[in-house]
Amino acid sequence: MKTPTASELDLLARGPIFFEPNRVSRTYRGGKLLASMRGLVEDDGGKPEEWIASTVRARNLGNPGLSEGLSAVEGLGLSFAELVSLRKAEIFGGGDDVGLLVKFIDSSIRLAAQVHPDKAFARERFGSPNGKTEMWIVLAVRPGANLFIGFREGVTRAELSRAIDSSETDHGAVAALLNEVAARPGDAWLIPGRMAHAIGAGCLILEIQEPTDFTIRPEVWSGERRLTETERYAGLIRESALDCFDFGRFVGIGSLEESRRTPEAFRPATGVSGERIIDRSSFPDFGANRFRLEAGASLALAEKPSIVVVTSGRGSLEWDSGSRHLAMGNYFFLPRAAGRISVRADDGLELIECLPPLSAAQGKTS
Repeated sequence: MKTPTASELDLLARGPIFFEPNRVSRTYRGGKLLASMRGLVEDDGGKPEEWIASTVRARNLGNPGLSEGLSAVEGLGLSFAELVSLRKAEIFGGGDDVGLLVKFIDSSIRLAAQVHPDKAFARERFGSPNGKTEMWIVLAVRPGANLFIGFREGVTRAELSRAIDSSETDHGAVAALLNEVAARPGDAWLIPGRMAHAIGAGCLILEIQEPTDFTIRPEVWSGERRLTETERYAGLIRESALDCFDFGRFVGIGSLEESRRTPEAFRPATGVSGERIIDRSSFPDFGANRFRLEAGASLALAEKPSIVVVTSGRGSLEWDSGSRHLAMGNYFFLPRAAGRISVRADDGLELIECLPPLSAAQGKTS
């Protein structure tokens, strides 16, 4: 496809940006609920995630340097990262990147018990300024769906190490060390870097996270797939990788209470209810708001840059130079330089607004 002209790039940078589907390979299976959300029929497979407005490459074994994980701008044959390189100031407002990664995750099996680095560990062991603190917003579940968050009371590093060795034949040995809770649609959980966790079987989740793909998953198996040492320890030696697990702060029932999010309600417009799931003015890594619009209600989207995901209902998106139908599973990116953009609900509409850290966003533009 031809290279966009300067005027086409200007237009893109001043309106909503849409993307081609961006399914990503992982070490677990899923995807059926993700397809169903869009009215499609699909069996569970090896691409259970969709990365949204992503400029992050997936760290998949055997695919060094490939583009998996990078979002492509709809109809352009151009990656979002390439577009950003051409219009960074208009799109990000001066930051080097958007400062977050958003995903749909659909797990048909329990994911391997895992941990991600915080910023300090990521700088020291991976040479990255970003760790992988993340937040889960549960969208839908299959029967019996659950989540694993933090270690049970009294778990030690030695006990984890023994469970890892046992996981060769006992596939539940490591998960048994974690607090298990039911997954319920609408719930939100914050998973700080260095907290042990796992998404259980049967969860469709919107995940908002720091923009990296560092995962330490020391179990031997992910479902029926035997993991390599590199997949298990993210390229580190075992003892160095296990340093990432926090056995002080994230042990016992207190880890659940720290993780659970209680949204703060607000009223942004007539016929619109809002929930501040995480307030970026007091949290350094990202922010998130949920909006529910009654039939016929409209809402101006003032936060830019941002990523907006439609999680239920139908409606329309309207901006200076166009409009577009919206349905569950749709998403788009709002550049820093975008003009007035609003959504209108047909028969009810739910949106989640994913916000970069203030350090990356440099304030908001209306």
